[in-house]
Amino acid sequence: MKCPHCGETLPFILCPECKGEILEKSRYCCWCGNPITVEVGETDLSERKLCSDGNCVGTINEKGVCNVCGKPYSGEPA
Repeated sequence: MKCPHCGETLPFILCPECKGEILEKSRYCCWCGNPITVEVGETDLSERKLCSDGNCVGTINEKGVCNVCGKPYSGEPA
């Protein structure tokens, strides 16, 4: 699946109902409307790191920066 704006290849999964390509973290299929369920154990919220900026609600991604404000992780939230 490619981004319609920049052409970059985006990670996708197949809808279990219609087998259409949908973005990896979609909650619903854009082709048939089927709700996409998260497998148990796939997301462990206890291991996420909160943004160091005490005013931001983001979490730290695998690159070490906040997924909302983009600031690098500098330790526990203030």
